[in-house]
Amino acid sequence: MSPQFAVLTIGDGLITLNPHENGPLRFVSGFSRKVGGAELNFAIGCARLGLQSKWVSRLGNDEFGRVIYNFARGEGIDVSNVEFVEGYPTSLNFKEIREDGSGKTFYYRQQSPILTLKPEDMTKELLEGIDMLHLSGVFLSIDPGNRKIIERVLKLAKEMSIPVSFDPNLRLKMWTIEEARTTFEEVFPYVNILLTGLDEIELILGESSEEALVECAERFNIGQFVIKDGANGARAYIDGNWYEKEAFVVKPIDTVGAGDGFDAGYIYAYLNGYLPEERLELANGVGALVTTVSGDNEGLPYLDEVLPFIHKEIVIER
Repeated sequence: MSPQFAVLTIGDGLITLNPHENGPLRFVSGFSRKVGGAELNFAIGCARLGLQSKWVSRLGNDEFGRVIYNFARGEGIDVSNVEFVEGYPTSLNFKEIREDGSGKTFYYRQQSPILTLKPEDMTKELLEGIDMLHLSGVFLSIDPGNRKIIERVLKLAKEMSIPVSFDPNLRLKMWTIEEARTTFEEVFPYVNILLTGLDEIELILGESSEEALVECAERFNIGQFVIKDGANGARAYIDGNWYEKEAFVVKPIDTVGAGDGFDAGYIYAYLNGYLPEERLELANGVGALVTTVSGDNEGLPYLDEVLPFIHKEIVIER
């Protein structure tokens, strides 16, 4: 059995309302209650693959907060640093899904409980035993104060020689591209593994040519610059070399959460010593399986599901 590595992530948890029908949200009359959030999805994905997964968050002291807490705990996630707070309602989002599997998300996260998280909550004790710190631009976009929290935890990780993975997870409904660029320039120097969609890195850098990607990786000394490109597969610039892996062909039902699943698959593969192309293959496999199930994290596979899938290229029965 492979050693069980530990990852830590920080971010909001939300109640996700999934539509009972596809199409514009204004015509949808029924929803199912689910649990979501980019960082929480990542934590779930890691736990299902077999990593120790710690999630740091704040939830409203309400029924929805209990739903998220119990769900995360049931997935085997370490929730010892998740607290309930009064006066801050648990965040919500409503999903819109089109016939081709694409979708939009409408957020209701004003006065998010995560606003009560403070820089002083980031301690060396929190990071003890952690093999990878994974952060997302979603948490940074919620409130300017969160940047101080990330600054502190990044400095602690550097002091403790803990590698950092980062997904920009660009949400332009939450902040402007100028705010995002300025913030990311402060984060990138600490990042060992950057996991980004091709479309979002183009928005961040202003272009997505191979030369621009290499220049960014070398400017910020990012050891692994990983590009997610959906059905076109994925590639990575690692130690001066490019590696590529094609996508798996599936019929997508819901693409939400596929990027978070890709991240979990890549980090699992990296920590367990996979070669670069093997990391991309496993990550592509996890991301593909996520799209075959409706929901933010319902499609995140267990290791014994994704390994047969990537080796045989068949959609397994769940």
